Amino acid sequence: MSFLEQYVKRITGLDSEAAQAAKAHIGNLTVPPGALGKLEALAVQLAGITGKIKPSFDKREVIIMAADHGVCEEGVSAFPQEVTPQMIYNFLSGGAAVNVLARQAKAQVVCVDIGVNSDISHPELISRKIRFGTANMAKGPAMTREEAEMSIETGIRLVEEAVQRGINIFVTGEMGIGNTTPSAAVMCAMTHTDPRVATGRGTGLDDARLKHKISVIEKALKLNHPDVSDPIDVLAKVGGLEIGGLAGVILGAAANRCPVVIDGFISSAAALLARAVCPEAAGYMIASHASHEQGHRMLLQALDMRPGLDLDMRIGEGTGGVLGLTLIDAACRIVSEMATFESAGISGSESPEQP
Repeated sequence: MSFLEQYVKRITGLDSEAAQAAKAHIGNLTVPPGALGKLEALAVQLAGITGKIKPSFDKREVIIMAADHGVCEEGVSAFPQEVTPQMIYNFLSGGAAVNVLARQAKAQVVCVDIGVNSDISHPELISRKIRFGTANMAKGPAMTREEAEMSIETGIRLVEEAVQRGINIFVTGEMGIGNTTPSAAVMCAMTHTDPRVATGRGTGLDDARLKHKISVIEKALKLNHPDVSDPIDVLAKVGGLEIGGLAGVILGAAANRCPVVIDGFISSAAALLARAVCPEAAGYMIASHASHEQGHRMLLQALDMRPGLDLDMRIGEGTGGVLGLTLIDAACRIVSEMATFESAGISGSESPEQP
């Protein structure tokens, strides 16, 4: 039995008793039933994840997985591959959008080189390079099965290390020029979606290059025949190292009963793979936002996840995920700080009318 097969046995369903207790508590708060909408559902889910009616998450980490993609040879991105390491240095110096939003949310940002196609050196970079970028999936498998499994294991081990440091909530982030292409391919393979529906403009392709990108994904799927019943095969054939790494982050968070906030399209493709590896992991995922990338809403529907925000963002990096922490904080504070009808001396909705 592989490490991954053994590890996912640790993942169990949510704590139904804690979730029901949280639901009952929320029902006694000084608002009409259901008035807090998605925040109520989020609070109940957080209770189920942690086993606590009033959880708090003061140690939070954004894990940015960075890798390159051989399919960029096909001209599927508006930006050159050199931007990947350049952006990594931007993350490490604190100058990217995710850094700004993470500071606001009091979250730590860590950057992981899991497959960048160049040598990078920085004292704060976490180096877990499996290979120098994937192969061109339009010409063959993106990576070997062993490398795909290694990428997931890398994400798991990073979470285990973070939990030892006291981290109790995770946000998925990524960087890799061209990575909307393998993400769309993963979505198409796993959900039988037409590439014309799943494929978006990424970093800003015009109509002609978008059409070409769709044809590249169609070619890769036809050439590699990814097995939808085997998520590791899909990842190896048409995925990316950072996608596998994020799937591992999700599985690691679930095994440690920590919420994991899912960012945009790439992170959601990783979530799709993680759920296929272990269906119980789905309960620990929180969708932060619906991005502007075509296909993301359909991907969230396939995951049966309702995003908390809709801001037309398509940055990636974990930016939407970090903003999602604000909603989690709001849900936690509502449960822990709001008065109940009894404590406030207010008649509840089922109380008889006073004469």
